[in-house]
Amino acid sequence: MLIRLIALLAAILTAAPLPACATRIARPPHLITIAAGFDPIQLQRLSIKAEASGGMASTTLRMVLFNPNPRQLEGALQFPLLDGQQITAFALDVEGVMRPAVPVGKAQGQAVFEAIERRQVDPALLETTEGNNFKLRIYPIPAGGTRTVELRYIEPLARAGQQWTWRLPLAYGKVGDFDLDIRVDGGAMPSLNNAMGGLRFEKYGGGYRAGITRQQTTLDSTLDIAIAAADTPIVYRQTIDNTTWFVAEVKLPATNGAPAAPRRRPPPRTLGLLWDSSGSGASRNLDAELAVLERYFQALGSVDVRLVRLRDRAEPPVRFQVRNGDWAALRRDLATTVYDGASALDGWQAQADVDQYLLFSDGLINYKDANASASPRLTARQSLFALNSARSADGARLAALAEASHGELIEVDPQRPLDAVNALLYQAPVLEGIGARGAADVVAQSRVSRDGILRVAGRLLDTSQQQLVLSVSGLSGMSGTSGLSGMSNGEGALRDIVVPLDAIATQRDFAATLWGSWRIRQLEADADMHRAEIGRIGRQLRIPSRATSLIVLDRLDDYVRNDIEPPPQLKAAWDKLKAVRMQLASLARSKHFDTVLAQFERKVDWWKTDFWPRKSQAKGWTADSVVDAEAAPIRPHTGPSLAYSAPSAFPAPPPPAPAVASARSVSVTGSRSRIAAAAAAAEQAAPAIGIALKKWTANAPYIERLRAAPAAQVYAVYLDEKPGYANSSAFYLDAADILFDRGLRELGMRVLSNLAEMDLENRAVLRILGYRLLQAGAPQLALPVFEKVARLAPEEPQSFRDLGLAQAAAGKPQQAIDSLYEVVLRPWDARFPEIETIAVGEINAIVAAAAGTVGKKPLDTSRIDPRLLRNLPLDLRVVLAWDADNTDMDLWVTDPSGERCDFAHPLTAQGGRMSRDFTQGYGPEEFSLRRALPGTYRIEANYYGNRQQIVAGATTLQVKLYTGFGTARQKEQVVTLRLKDQGEAVYVGQFEVGK
Repeated sequence: MLIRLIALLAAILTAAPLPACATRIARPPHLITIAAGFDPIQLQRLSIKAEASGGMASTTLRMVLFNPNPRQLEGALQFPLLDGQQITAFALDVEGVMRPAVPVGKAQGQAVFEAIERRQVDPALLETTEGNNFKLRIYPIPAGGTRTVELRYIEPLARAGQQWTWRLPLAYGKVGDFDLDIRVDGGAMPSLNNAMGGLRFEKYGGGYRAGITRQQTTLDSTLDIAIAAADTPIVYRQTIDNTTWFVAEVKLPATNGAPAAPRRRPPPRTLGLLWDSSGSGASRNLDAELAVLERYFQALGSVDVRLVRLRDRAEPPVRFQVRNGDWAALRRDLATTVYDGASALDGWQAQADVDQYLLFSDGLINYKDANASASPRLTARQSLFALNSARSADGARLAALAEASHGELIEVDPQRPLDAVNALLYQAPVLEGIGARGAADVVAQSRVSRDGILRVAGRLLDTSQQQLVLSVSGLSGMSGTSGLSGMSNGEGALRDIVVPLDAIATQRDFAATLWGSWRIRQLEADADMHRAEIGRIGRQLRIPSRATSLIVLDRLDDYVRNDIEPPPQLKAAWDKLKAVRMQLASLARSKHFDTVLAQFERKVDWWKTDFWPRKSQAKGWTADSVVDAEAAPIRPHTGPSLAYSAPSAFPAPPPPAPAVASARSVSVTGSRSRIAAAAAAAEQAAPAIGIALKKWTANAPYIERLRAAPAAQVYAVYLDEKPGYANSSAFYLDAADILFDRGLRELGMRVLSNLAEMDLENRAVLRILGYRLLQAGAPQLALPVFEKVARLAPEEPQSFRDLGLAQAAAGKPQQAIDSLYEVVLRPWDARFPEIETIAVGEINAIVAAAAGTVGKKPLDTSRIDPRLLRNLPLDLRVVLAWDADNTDMDLWVTDPSGERCDFAHPLTAQGGRMSRDFTQGYGPEEFSLRRALPGTYRIEANYYGNRQQIVAGATTLQVKLYTGFGTARQKEQVVTLRLKDQGEAVYVGQFEVGK
């Protein structure tokens, strides 16, 4: 069961300070939330070890989690980090010993975790979701037992005058046993607030130490620690595999003993206000943001404002005039903002007369139109500043967006709004360039220094002299001495600051990690383009990112099976076992395609069989008219299962196909011609067929109220109900359906897009969203959703099948058949039986449609084995898919004679064919009928059961009904519905076949 153990880290980590270029945001802790009917996971023991050296700090948390419930649970801990904080290590207890996590590709990590969890073995996974949000999954937490988790993170400290400021959060709630150990290197005695009685620093070795131990306590405080800061540069080093990494902290020089006076920016005459009004926008500190605008407009005096709200799409600009600081009309308008819908922050258009843009957002972009352009490029005279007050945010994206447009990311502190205002009014010193001698791959934490500190990191070379030359602008009152070309921004002289790297440096185990995190931050400005490099850095330096996760496995065999290099203590045994596994994997791949060909040949044999001559005039179909099939135990529950073979009643199969090498010499044009001819032949004998779908309706408490409201008030009623159902995908689906029914499509699309704002990177929710967008006739919106799912879950064939069908719906048939052919080529887990055969049928239908389109360029099918290029047109086709893993849904189709085709009876007398049964999630299950007799065909869906380890709500199903599949007359209708209880069956719709 999914227990949101503790959102406690949301409070623990985000109460810590931001890096030097940002400000602090203190937030109250989130409450512990769990599924109804279960006791909360308890924090039985908590140990914290915290260390500070210069302007860097590291914190190690060891938590013993106790499960008081009578069944074992999966735990999921979701939390954000502040910009600049970086996780460096994660470990889980395995057989009483803490086993460190190792890096793994993000998609592979999810697949491995879930595959091992299905076997009820012990995995743990730490992954990023969006922006600075992280998810830690642990399985199992035994009934009445404990698991121990260790997590370490580092952070640069901010500087205030001659002190480093460090906030150590302790808001953990109730704890059984607690101990705290704080150490600070060198310097003068640190000072701290007296939040915990009895905690005092004492001299210890070359530094200072403070500690405390308590039992059965409630922790709800934050320690504020002030540490003396030196003016000289500090260099940290770390050597890994003969490579030495460094981090340098540099205090910018002062003028006459005081910091340089900042330069005032030219005031904008026209201001563009980009206001993120998506659902997650409500989580920002809106009062703090309004306070910043209040003071900013007072400072500007008069300015014209263009307000653009950003949700699932950008809304048209609204004009306001601010005169003498009076912005009352704009403030009233902002106060009426409805925060709803997904975040599509790329869809706005820049206006040439706007001097400065302010983007108030968390930066969590989760929605886009495949046909829309990216964020607009501003002119050289325009600037964009990103302002963030949210705990969960994508600071890297916001910073990259702002710095690319002559601006910067500004963190909004509700206690100090003037800091943000000053950042808008005054230009801070900017790092314009870096010269390096004896160093390479040098990156900066940030180009902008708001507290007089710059931090840079890189790789040291083996030379006699090692130094950096930092070229900085904005140091007023200082003469420019830079001889470096191309580094001036025209806003003041540059000054070169020389930083020696070959002097004695402090050895610390975080230098490489900080370099990696800052380099990844640079690359995330265009993450899709640099996905491979992000992944390489993450794997090399064990940094969780959008491309890399950290995983702990229980068994050596699991590391070998999934080609994941284990911790060092298991490496020798892993090498030996891996060689054996590689040989077995090679054999499996070579056999896979032969199996696919055999499966498709069996389907061709079925399609070629003429069942009609054996009809009984008196009673429809007789028992002896059913074609025999070979029994096989596909399903481990009640009722027989049948696997298709080539039974003796079928016509003799065609001669064996030539080997693949010679088969590829077959004319592809000829293959397309045969496909088109088969479609044309099916056209001639086509019966008249209609589809009647039953409109599925939910019985949730809000439904009656939404349906009873007048059209003009439905959206207002939805907003009133929304706080009670904010985490329910069903609520958004139901409300969107009602808005669509009332003709309010734009609002319906906005409500539907909220699914992208829910549990970040939850592929089940994203699949629902994609299916429903296709059903709503918006493939251009569904396509990016399915592209994301394919990145998240490439180990599941449904990801590529869904993507291919979305590409076909979006008018991209070539991309569609390429994606669908991935389903055919790859060996999949046995829980996805014969999905390749379904994908082959869909490929051929797309090729047939393209072959019959006049004036269109023929599709390139040279990649596809010619033996699979055979269209099998159908009178009737039904496809069932669902969103829940480890869940068994069944498709039932009952023909006019009363004979039902299902998993236990997969072949009917008139030739109705049910595909293999999916008992562990997603589907698809497919009913096919080549020639349909007149009458009514009833379609039902049945919830057989589930074996999920998480608390499951209702399962969302999508049922597609096709007529004339694979022909020019192909039509389809789609219905989305939900089933919750095992054994529940629901009527979906019916075909009406005329004579």
